[in-house]
Amino acid sequence: MIENDITGTAPAAPVSQARAVAPFIDIGINLSHDSYDADRSSVIARAATAGVVQMVVTGASAASSRQGVALSRQHPGRLFATAGVHPHHAAGLSAAVLTELGELALEPEVVAVGECGLDYYRDYSPHESQRNAFHRQLELAARCGKPVFLHQRDAHADFIAILREHWPRLAGGVAHCFTGGAAELECYLELGLAIGLTGWICDERRGAHLRELVPRIPADRLLLETDGPYLLPRDLRPKPASRRNEPVYLPHIAAVVARARGEPVESLAQTSTAAARRLFRLPRPDPRNIT
Repeated sequence: MIENDITGTAPAAPVSQARAVAPFIDIGINLSHDSYDADRSSVIARAATAGVVQMVVTGASAASSRQGVALSRQHPGRLFATAGVHPHHAAGLSAAVLTELGELALEPEVVAVGECGLDYYRDYSPHESQRNAFHRQLELAARCGKPVFLHQRDAHADFIAILREHWPRLAGGVAHCFTGGAAELECYLELGLAIGLTGWICDERRGAHLRELVPRIPADRLLLETDGPYLLPRDLRPKPASRRNEPVYLPHIAAVVARARGEPVESLAQTSTAAARRLFRLPRPDPRNIT
């Protein structure tokens, strides 16, 4: 999750011409965010129309993790959830919250532990609190046998040191919303992480370097996500009246990633979806429920 200003209004113009010919999975969508309160069902329906057939709802706190589970139960087979505490909220990871996360992590709708990790860019929680919360959540992931949904910003050295300590006991994981450089990418790939790509790659100011890096990511470890409502693709034409991102724009992001990799978007759709299903152990959706 990377913050930006958003408003909670629906797209006022047609979405990108990029359309999925194979189903897409949005592996990181903050669907419990209050900007979706007025039209959450429509957001889910628009996603399906664009070919985004399954989504993983990000848990960034105990409250949003609970909401993600509730949403997943309302949309079985289409929505899934993560359970965790973002490093911004690490100082609030009490024993009671950790117990609650442990209970949520065992629910069948929860497919990963997180969003957890380190963020020394915003520094909303003290570094020591962040490191402690990261350790505790990695231990939780090891106990429940589920992969980790990871966040790292300006904290690579500490992040990778902690992750390496726990990695032998973990069931895999994804570097969510990857925006780093070549050295970080190679380190994550060497460890065995999957890489989550967002609309950051669509930003010619901040994301141009990613277009040089994405060909290095093995197809079976490249995942796609919007991180909505954040990170609306900067190159989206026509732009929606709102600055709110949502899963309907995932095919647009996929088209940019596919061009950077020199492959058809159809191929990327197939491999990224297969990789997401494998990491998170997602079932194939029932076509009768994709409406």
